[in-house]
Amino acid sequence: MTSDNDAANLPAITDSPGMDASPEASRRWNHIGAIIVDATLQRRQNYNETVKPRVLALVAEWPDAATTSGFRQRLDTGKLSGVIDWPSPGRLAQVDDITRVLERQGIETVMELRSTLNDHATRAVLREALATVRHVSPKTLDYIDVLSRISTGQSVDGE
Repeated sequence: MTSDNDAANLPAITDSPGMDASPEASRRWNHIGAIIVDATLQRRQNYNETVKPRVLALVAEWPDAATTSGFRQRLDTGKLSGVIDWPSPGRLAQVDDITRVLERQGIETVMELRSTLNDHATRAVLREALATVRHVSPKTLDYIDVLSRISTGQSVDGE
């Protein structure tokens, strides 16, 4: 199901993500593959009906994809479409492109992603590199912060 209101499907950024029991807390992952897939699928989709079940399936079926190298090994099998039940080659290509950016940046774990996003200099470099991926907008970049448990103090509603 698609929605014309992308902002309604995105979580608000909270100040204390570790203590948040709201639905937004369920969108924070300690799994690189989950962050990449969630960020890719969220565009124009209902989160609870479309995105979340697919991300949960990915985490359950590919627990070893919690790191960028583990996710790459799984992506190279060509089975992502079946695991997340997503036939669109455009979104699957975007998953691969985002993964390549993280590989080039040397980001292997969610902790490294958080560290990169928390450092002003490395954050700018990473966001610039991710912004070159088709359909990665400023809203998507902010959403990756949310998924990674980073609070930017900015709203993900504005582009």
